[in-house]
Amino acid sequence: MTSAPRGLGPWMVLALVIGNLIGSGVYLLPATLAPLGTNQIFGWLVTIAGALALATVFARLSARRPMAGGPYAYVQAAFGPFPGYVCAWSYWVMLWAGNGALAVAVVSNLSLVFPMIGHVAGLPAVLAVACVWLLTAINILGVRKAGDISLVTTAIKLVPLVALIGLALVLWLRGTPVIAQPHVAITGGHIAMAAGLTFWGFLGLESATVPAEKVENAARIVPIATLAGTALAGLIYIGISLAFLGYMPDAVSAASPAPVADFLGRYFGATVAGTVAVFAAISAFGTLNGFILVQGEMPLAMACGGVFPRWFERETAAGTPARAHLVSSALLSVVTLLNFGRGMGDLFTFIASISLAAGMLPYAMTMIAAIRLLPGERTLIPVALFATAFTGWATWGLGGEAVGYGVVLILIGLPIYWLVRRTRV
Repeated sequence: MTSAPRGLGPWMVLALVIGNLIGSGVYLLPATLAPLGTNQIFGWLVTIAGALALATVFARLSARRPMAGGPYAYVQAAFGPFPGYVCAWSYWVMLWAGNGALAVAVVSNLSLVFPMIGHVAGLPAVLAVACVWLLTAINILGVRKAGDISLVTTAIKLVPLVALIGLALVLWLRGTPVIAQPHVAITGGHIAMAAGLTFWGFLGLESATVPAEKVENAARIVPIATLAGTALAGLIYIGISLAFLGYMPDAVSAASPAPVADFLGRYFGATVAGTVAVFAAISAFGTLNGFILVQGEMPLAMACGGVFPRWFERETAAGTPARAHLVSSALLSVVTLLNFGRGMGDLFTFIASISLAAGMLPYAMTMIAAIRLLPGERTLIPVALFATAFTGWATWGLGGEAVGYGVVLILIGLPIYWLVRRTRV
């Protein structure tokens, strides 16, 4: 009798990539980008080019040198333990800090359907943390169960987004006049700002490379899923931005707490807002699930590589790093609870920007590592260099405050490396 597969199949891996890319941000970015006018389209184009360059390098690395740990594994293989640790620590911080924003996004969208959530003191924080621990428990039970959730939630989350793009396309084909938007000067600064914001939508493009050892036929499936998932997400993002520029006033988008719901409600009626809010909550929930899977795998890979305590090496009978999951989710819960006084909207922006600032470093380090690990692939060198330059430019676009917080979080990890390398407990 053949046993059921325990690893991630091809559709699950593709769903993991798309699900981690298309999460809560896509429902909020139209409001954030609206004041930038046409600059947002140029920002998206630059970001998509940068994301595809990053995805291409990750795809080649995973095909030629498949190994668990994603960015950390490649940087350590190229440059040794300390650079590998810096990369891994930065990436891990990005994961659990960013997951705090996703947990908030789940509750924020549910509060649009159930307003009482926002009126009961402490309830949003409790619900956000409850979502984290529910998905942590599911991930501990087995990677296949987490994959099933990614598959289902990814299919669901695409429905309102495809409907929005389809509606705009129908309006355009019918000859509906586009809205005359206020003029916003196209400048390098505005485009950089847009790129810094839009790259949030591509965090996680490397997700399939982190649990590579749990992917069936990883050398073939991981590269395909990485490139296909990134390209599909880029098409959806640019389609949504074009739809908003054409058929939704910028002033309305900028002032909207739920711009996707308001866009569809403008043409299908106000009752659609509640339905879209449910889809948005499911979208954030599915993305949170995918990133919790990845955040648990990182400490395991670091411990196996000798730069984190051995305590994290242990896996359950189902092959999941339960200890790593518990610690990661505990840190995520602390960040969420300590900052919930900011309010749900401000908290999302605050945590997301810090997560993004910390996450740029591992992307840049992996690109440089690829040049060293794949010396025979000369055509890959300009792609990797372009991707490195893009991450630096996007980091500049985030602003000094976010970058400052990101640097502090990275520096906090240095004493831990020193202690582990001397004691290796």
